[in-house]
Amino acid sequence: MVARVVIAAPGSGHGKTTIAAGLMAALRAAGHRVSGHKVGPDFIDPGYHALATGRPARNLDPFLQGEERLVPLLRHGSAGADIAVIEGVMGLFDGALGTEGYASTAHVARLLDAPVVLVVDASAASRSVAATVLGFASYDTRVRLAGVILNKLGSQRHEDEIASALEGTGVPLLGALRRNENVHAPSRHLGLVPAAERAADSQRVLPELADWVAGGVDLEAVVRVARSAPRLSGPMWTPPGDMAGPRTVVAAAAGPAFTFRYTENVELLASYGVDVVDVDPLRDKELPDGCAGLYFGGGFPEVHAAELSANRALREQVAAAIARGMPVSAECAGLLYLCESLDGLPMVGALPATAAMTKRGKLGYRTAVSLSDNVLAPAGARVTGHEFHRTEVTPGHGATPAWGWDRLRDGFASASLHASYLHVHWAGYPELAQRFAGHVRAFASVASGG
Repeated sequence: MVARVVIAAPGSGHGKTTIAAGLMAALRAAGHRVSGHKVGPDFIDPGYHALATGRPARNLDPFLQGEERLVPLLRHGSAGADIAVIEGVMGLFDGALGTEGYASTAHVARLLDAPVVLVVDASAASRSVAATVLGFASYDTRVRLAGVILNKLGSQRHEDEIASALEGTGVPLLGALRRNENVHAPSRHLGLVPAAERAADSQRVLPELADWVAGGVDLEAVVRVARSAPRLSGPMWTPPGDMAGPRTVVAAAAGPAFTFRYTENVELLASYGVDVVDVDPLRDKELPDGCAGLYFGGGFPEVHAAELSANRALREQVAAAIARGMPVSAECAGLLYLCESLDGLPMVGALPATAAMTKRGKLGYRTAVSLSDNVLAPAGARVTGHEFHRTEVTPGHGATPAWGWDRLRDGFASASLHASYLHVHWAGYPELAQRFAGHVRAFASVASGG
């Protein structure tokens, strides 16, 4: 039995990330074993979930992973926990553009048969909040709206007015929170600042956040809502690889500049005999002993470009390893790091390209096809992924792109390298992890004389 609850909102900006993370921390402080999950491809919010729960960050996204994998992935991610808190994305019914809410929070809640608690910013309304709640409760009756948490209240009188109006909706009031600027997470051009970039501050604020939520939310009522979810049917997701046999090492970019990679991607590599060892390109001077591959995920290297460039020792070692044919898989931030320069500052130089910040961002789901046989995918392989950046890469002549979609070409690919803007959740495509791991093991065998 997986007790579970979805924390949603009428739209972005209502405070659901702050309240979801605070709820996770408060439940953990109350003695619960909590697993945190994020609807959608976002990699920033799960970082706060991981701090709050003490467990790995997890995403649930039917577009990236497939509808049939959501229940297995939830069961896998919540193994050993007694309650799963699932933070929604945007507004409750907002999904992929041009669809009827596909990959929305409501879609995921239906697939997981999970009750929903709606977080509502009440700072600019009173009794009208009840009309909003009633509309959300009746818009799609396949979604069970099990409660409301009011946020940014100004006074007890304000709370009482809304509570009175909510009585006629039949949706229980589970919490009421006053304005609290002390628990506000700073934002940046693509959303919140990642927790790993403000680790000390996040650790300091977390107990205050937990106390704030515990003081205004009926935690026992939330637990009852979560436990009201019916028993889930279906298997638990497990990485399909065989962990037996000799193991090798992949260096994964980590630290403040590289704050994201999907947890299941790392678990898949481990299942195929590849252990991921973190390397911070801001500070570490060397790759780990026995390194036979490179996995550079997402983050904000543009914010730390000067420090990345200043670490010449690691840049040169990475460039030399790639020149020797060491397998590398790089996504977004990793792509930028491998370019010749980023905003005019020298980077690794493994790719014939330069990168720079732009005024416009690119954000959205993509359905892509591999344009050549390469270290990650065979030619013609189709995947779903997500693009999320505000930089532009200008390639040199003769480069082979990695993916194609909508008549566009993205990234770079070769027999030993794959670098692109596209983030792919390998749980939906374990063959990618298997292929990359195979190249890593082969490189390790040759390097050792095996």
